[in-house]
Amino acid sequence: MPFTIVRQDITKLKVDAIVNAVNTELQMGGGVCGAIFKAAGATQLQAACDKLAPIKTGEAVITPGFNLSAKFVIHAAGPVYRHWNEEQNEKYLRAAYTNSLKRAVENNCESIAFPLI
Repeated sequence: MPFTIVRQDITKLKVDAIVNAVNTELQMGGGVCGAIFKAAGATQLQAACDKLAPIKTGEAVITPGFNLSAKFVIHAAGPVYRHWNEEQNEKYLRAAYTNSLKRAVENNCESIAFPLI
C-alpha cells in the first residue's frame, strides 16, 4: 500500500475515510476536529457520535462522512501527553492509529487520511 504525506485540508480529501482526533466523549472540539464536524454537518455528525460515546483512550469508532467527500469519519481518541507517563502515551497513541486502521479494513476502505493524533 503506498504511503503519501500530503499537506492539505483533510475535509476536502477524496478518500474512503478520514481520521478525526477526538476526545473520549466524541464531542466536537476545535482545530481539525471542529473543521471536520463543520464540514460533515455538525448536528448529524454529533448525533452519530453520541450513539457511540464514550470511548476509551486508544480506541477508534466509525461514522458516516455525511457532507464530506470521504465516505466515513474514523474517530480516534489519542492520549493527552503527560511527561511522566511516556510509555503509556506511546501505547495509547499506537493503539489509536492501529484501531483506526482496523475500522478502515472492517469497512473495506482502500484509502484513509490521518491528521496528527
